[in-house]
Amino acid sequence: MMKQLVLATILFISTLAATAGTIVMEGRYQGRNIFVINSVAQDGVGYCVYEITVNGLITSDEINSHAFEIDLTIYSLKTGDPVSVVIKHKDGCVPKIANPFALDPAPTFECQKITCDKIGLIVWESTGEMGKLPYIIQQFKWNKWVNIGEVIGNGTATKNIYSFQASLTSGLNRFRVVQKSSEGEFRRSPECEVVSDIAPINFQYDKKQKVVIFSAVTSYELFNSFGQIVKRGAGTSIDVSTLAKGEYYVSYDNTTTGKFFKK
Repeated sequence: MMKQLVLATILFISTLAATAGTIVMEGRYQGRNIFVINSVAQDGVGYCVYEITVNGLITSDEINSHAFEIDLTIYSLKTGDPVSVVIKHKDGCVPKIANPFALDPAPTFECQKITCDKIGLIVWESTGEMGKLPYIIQQFKWNKWVNIGEVIGNGTATKNIYSFQASLTSGLNRFRVVQKSSEGEFRRSPECEVVSDIAPINFQYDKKQKVVIFSAVTSYELFNSFGQIVKRGAGTSIDVSTLAKGEYYVSYDNTTTGKFFKK
């Protein structure tokens, strides 16, 4: 009888393991707990989630409810420590993570210094990073901040030094770096400014060839009369032969007022 009971127990566990699923969340501790929306099991007995481990340790959280919290504060974690959460659930149901970005790094950097020079080299020093996030380099032109490149952050709290080679426009150039979390939270550095010696760029529209021609290489954005961007790039010309007839506006160099009409 005892052998039959043990065998039945083994078969039950094996069946559960074969039919169950897992959700794995990995990242670094950001001072936030994880919230789970549970559901009733497919057979109507009990709830979907049956076990949770944090860094290999089975949690003591109360999981037999429609919603519960995975408390990470009890593991003596420091901000930035690696975390692996494994949520085991029964077959035929899947729990939902209410805050799936809880372990994703947040933009926590502190910019200690940022400079830019006459050749467009941007250098910045930062501390306080708690995870690897890209630094997005932005340049203010055309009456807005434009993304011009990325540098991956080291993700360490100690001082880090980064650099990026930008292309200058004529006149005043303004730059900054930003980081963005998975949830859309932004953190920005101060600005740096440099006045370049580059001559202003002009353009003309060749009606016959249906080409916009710039006097030098430049980045540009081309808009239709509805304010929609129809072309974006860099170069000395824009082929507009495939565009519909109408009025167009072109932003280039540090100018936002270029306008032409395609017949």
